[in-house]
Amino acid sequence: MQPTTAQYDLLERAIIDGARITVMRRGTEYAVIPERLRVESGREVIVARHPSTGARLELVIAEIDSMEAVR
Repeated sequence: MQPTTAQYDLLERAIIDGARITVMRRGTEYAVIPERLRVESGREVIVARHPSTGARLELVIAEIDSMEAVR
């Protein structure tokens, strides 16, 4: 997925507010709280936490199929 400007804005707002987003990747939906966005080996990575368990997840943006805000 190549995120649109609106999706980057959504991601940045979720990081600032500590809000949840849903990410679809390889047929699996993840509901996470993004903490930061970083670049590793030229790839953008969302560093996030699972809201219930606190487990850390790193999601490569290029591998994401879709991303939405949880309202």
